[in-house]
Amino acid sequence: MKERPDFNQIKSYQDFAQYYWYREELKRICKSLDIDYAGTKLELNYNIEEYFKGNIIRKEKAARKTKKEDGELTLKTGLIECGFCFNRRFRTFFAEQTGVRNFKFNADMAATAKKVKENNDIAFTLADMLEVYYGKKVYVKYDKSCLQWNKFVKDFCEDKASIEFKNKLKVASILWNEVRNSTKEKVFTKELLTQFAHKIEQYKT
Repeated sequence: MKERPDFNQIKSYQDFAQYYWYREELKRICKSLDIDYAGTKLELNYNIEEYFKGNIIRKEKAARKTKKEDGELTLKTGLIECGFCFNRRFRTFFAEQTGVRNFKFNADMAATAKKVKENNDIAFTLADMLEVYYGKKVYVKYDKSCLQWNKFVKDFCEDKASIEFKNKLKVASILWNEVRNSTKEKVFTKELLTQFAHKIEQYKT
C-alpha cells in the first residue's frame, strides 16, 4: 500500500488530494501555513487548495484588507467584490439569511465559489450563492468522490463481519486502497473481505 508522505513533501494540490486527511490533520496543516484554520473539513480543504494556487486565506483578523471586503454585505454584493471565503464573516451572513443558527457551507457552495473565482465572474452575487445553498441554482456541481471514503468506512464498520477485526480503520484503509486504485466501484462489499483476505488476516482478533 502506498504510504502517505508528510505534508511538507507534497508539492501540488493534485498530489495532496490523492490522500485522505482527517479534519484535525487539515487544521494542523492550515495552522502551520499560517492560513485560516477555522471551519469544516470542506472549508479547510478549500483553504489548502487556494494556498497551492498562491491565494493565501488569512485568519479572520488578518483577512480584511480593503473597504469593500470590510463593507456591509447584502444579497446584491458580488462574490468576488467582497473577497468571499469560508470564514465567520460569511457564515454569519448566510446564517442571518437562512435562519440557520449554526450555518455550514455545503459542497456545492464550495465548488461554486471556486468556479466563480476561476471564471472571474463579477456578476455572481451572494444572492446567487444563497440559491445554490437552497438548490435553486446550479453553477457547478461538487465532485462527491472525496466523500466516498467516509461512506466506505461507515459501511464497513456497520457490517457484522467487521467485528472480527481489532483495528477496523486500518482494515478499511487497506481495502479502500485496493478499491481506490482499481476500476471497481468505490463502495464496500463483503466480497472484498474474501478477495483481499491475505492482506487483512493479521488484523483479526
